[in-house]
Amino acid sequence: MINIQQYYLDTFQVTVPELEKIIGIIQDQGSNYADLFFENTSYRDLLLKDGEVSSGGFHVDYGVGIRALKGDKTGYAYSENTDMASMVNAAKAASSIATGVRINATTAAMIDKPTKAYPGKPNPLADRYPMLADWRDCPTSDFLPILQKLKAKIEAKDPRIIKIIAILSTQVSDLLMFNSSYELKYETRPLATLAVSVICKSGEKVLNTHVSRSYRMGFEMLSDHLLDEIAEAAVRNIDDKLEAKRPKGGQMPVVLGAGASGILLHEAMGHAFEADFNRKGQSIFADKMGQKVCDSCINVVDDGTIRGNRGALNFDDEGVPAQRTYMIKDGVLASYLHDRISAKYYDVAPTGNGRRESFRYNPIPRMRATYMESAGSQPADIIASVKKGIYVDEFTNGQVKIGEGDFTFYVKSGYLIENGKLTQPINDVNIIGNGPKALADIVAVGNDNKVDESGWTCGKEQNVPVSCGMPTVLVKNLTVGGN
Repeated sequence: MINIQQYYLDTFQVTVPELEKIIGIIQDQGSNYADLFFENTSYRDLLLKDGEVSSGGFHVDYGVGIRALKGDKTGYAYSENTDMASMVNAAKAASSIATGVRINATTAAMIDKPTKAYPGKPNPLADRYPMLADWRDCPTSDFLPILQKLKAKIEAKDPRIIKIIAILSTQVSDLLMFNSSYELKYETRPLATLAVSVICKSGEKVLNTHVSRSYRMGFEMLSDHLLDEIAEAAVRNIDDKLEAKRPKGGQMPVVLGAGASGILLHEAMGHAFEADFNRKGQSIFADKMGQKVCDSCINVVDDGTIRGNRGALNFDDEGVPAQRTYMIKDGVLASYLHDRISAKYYDVAPTGNGRRESFRYNPIPRMRATYMESAGSQPADIIASVKKGIYVDEFTNGQVKIGEGDFTFYVKSGYLIENGKLTQPINDVNIIGNGPKALADIVAVGNDNKVDESGWTCGKEQNVPVSCGMPTVLVKNLTVGGN
């Protein structure tokens, strides 16, 4: 949602001349570039357990983060007050950090100004997350019937369900940004997540499933359609999951199912395309720009433009407009994910990936919605091409070494593939491999790309909301850690 400019100035009790004064103080102390990030976020959550409200909460986070750049040095300070005295103190602290170390003149010129300026006011007509009903205007009592309805829908699906925990979490952030290029940006970002944990018991076997959906929307998000979708997902393939067994491990082909398998793409490959890792030489892709890194049928995108998506942005936390960025185009490494600093270093335009957890944090390159585009293969044909392997449609608990690209992921749900058919359900399996090699070993890409709408959160130094996805793909060789 994009309100009028004065709404945001009033929210933070500042004026444009005051913003200009703060920037001037930083520049007078020797910094080349400075920016201000104001935030006023309202958080609310409600948890329903055993049919009763188990917990709930509400709090507000308010303040301003101030960044100063001098060469390759960054100074950052924040204040939980936005009066002039507090902001002046924070500005001086940030500037002293940035200018307190002697800077090489060549390096100082590198970040003298951002690569590209983005003047103009935010456009409400281009807003990617308008709220029809503001969460802040909805009493918490309105949430309870929604959670109870969801519980009833799930209970009606299967008599083996013994416990349901439902959680609704919402946040609404008013943001105001200003920098030394005199760019003034402002908006209101909503974000809500509806999640359930369901425990089923059959004989001695107990199954715990978790389902969530998360969008940048207002209260209108809580439709009957969404409740039906979550209820159906919570009990999907329960019989198979209760019968799942640990398979024999070894080297074998792995088919990754469309949708949630995109978390492997995000973790094992996406982080290696973030420009700060490459600028510091920590990524396996640091010297591969413009080179072919996988099959020409593969296109990998990081997208901030999907309307209502958890990873969507009108502009990033540096005021750079969000865009759709090809990291890999026709198998060739086409772009890293840039904030203003890395864009200046590489002499390219920023990609709108400068993100931060809150005003307390410095912006760094982060993903938004990361996915692989569809190609020409039929998913059924991909599975049929595998004589012996596994099919995986859900991962959890991944670990990745960014520099080397090595990863391990736990398989939450999957099947054996035997003679081109899905057979025994499997669980308790680890998938082990190397991100760049796995990318190069993709030999088939389906025509069924799906962006998963679960409540994904990325934890690279700071937590930010993201989403991920992919079509059905075949990796010709990964290590499966089974019996």
